[in-house]
Amino acid sequence: MPPARIQIPEVAVDEDQIFVVDGSIWTSAGMTATIDMALAMIEKDHGKEVSRAVARKLVVYHRRAGGQSQFSALLELEPKSDRIQKAIDYAVAHLRNALSVEELAEVASLSPRQFSRAFTAETGESPAKAVERLRVEAARLMLEQGRLSMDVIANEVGFFDRVRMRRAFVRTLGQPPQSVRRKGREGRAAAELEAEDDSGVPVSRQP
Repeated sequence: MPPARIQIPEVAVDEDQIFVVDGSIWTSAGMTATIDMALAMIEKDHGKEVSRAVARKLVVYHRRAGGQSQFSALLELEPKSDRIQKAIDYAVAHLRNALSVEELAEVASLSPRQFSRAFTAETGESPAKAVERLRVEAARLMLEQGRLSMDVIANEVGFFDRVRMRRAFVRTLGQPPQSVRRKGREGRAAAELEAEDDSGVPVSRQP
């Protein structure tokens, strides 16, 4: 499918932003970016604490193995400076890019060395490790919430190889992608059963 700037030439497309607010119109890059946009809407209307509470609620089934935090990578990476936050936002919106230190440093208007030091100081992780976690987070959402194949998901989030994606999952979550997909299905099935119990009306179930 042609990119939006070709399909709708009269619309100005900002490819460096996860989402754009133009008056009363909000648009996002799609996939997990829609979640960021929804949380931004909630923060605008109800404040940051409510937005964070909703974010935590959204990932209630996204539990990591080995007692790790169940909160998303985006909630854990909370830099103090706008420059580093801008680089993280860029990474989330461009996961299919190489996302080298040089590329992210340019977004943050810093030299690669300055960027690496500042990023690690503010987030507690190296840029490479943070990018890997963001890719794993995006892939995990796709695995739990959809039916895309492993190969498609690996390409969408920038791993480009299901073996490489599996290794990253084991390093980050302590479990392979197949386990995450299975737990996601179990979580959806449990939620559907709860909805049926509450309403008394059967709900459709996806295989």
